[in-house]
Amino acid sequence: MASIRANCRKIVCIGRNYADHIAELNNSKPKQPFFFLKPPSSILIPGAGPVLRPKGVKLHYEVELGLVMGSRLRDHDPKDVKGALNSIAGKLRLYNAPNKYAGTSYSHRLSFSSGYVVAIDMTARNVQDSAKRAGLPWSIAKGFDTFSPISSLISKSAIPDPHNATLHLEVDGVSKQLDNTGLMIYKIPRQLADISRVMTLDPGDLVLTGTPKGVGEVTNGQVMTAGIRVDGKEIEEGRLEVMVKDREGRYEFAEN
Repeated sequence: MASIRANCRKIVCIGRNYADHIAELNNSKPKQPFFFLKPPSSILIPGAGPVLRPKGVKLHYEVELGLVMGSRLRDHDPKDVKGALNSIAGKLRLYNAPNKYAGTSYSHRLSFSSGYVVAIDMTARNVQDSAKRAGLPWSIAKGFDTFSPISSLISKSAIPDPHNATLHLEVDGVSKQLDNTGLMIYKIPRQLADISRVMTLDPGDLVLTGTPKGVGEVTNGQVMTAGIRVDGKEIEEGRLEVMVKDREGRYEFAEN
């Protein structure tokens, strides 16, 4: 699991991809897949500690199906459904590729298999809302350390159809989010195609596919439990449990 964090160059998140979630936040439906970035430094692997809530932050959970890329994808044809799904399959390997922008080359040795994870896209909701009102980017709202807790890696074979699995999240044992991934507005091949038109997806990159309805606030001491079911059966590798703790430090929320 540490290798996922170490080898992830970027986290690409699809926003507003479940209709009921769009409605609960009074947002408008995007005419095409809408995505934003989170820093890999926000990844919290299982057992690495709690999610840390910065001072003054209204912290929200958003459970999502995450894709760990297994091959490079660039300018992908959205009609090539098989190719898109195959890009999250297989064993990652050593590769060398030129970086034409930096004039150098780079190498990665990745020893883990690609596949899926359950992720919680933690969001500083008041930070995000303040930035939106001011017409400013809201990277801070998504980018704090520990704001991307993930489960253990789930093999691709465990989720034969990523558009027919049930995501769930509980807070202190109370169900908060429970919906099927088939409710995604934009399916995974379209997501990957649109992202790859803008930026290359590299092996090890993490793509979060959107959250269903039921997002809400968590506070100090509460415990989030999340997971995924296929045909009613819980996938053990996808189980994720993490506590929220207040964060010490110099950051404190202030309105823009």
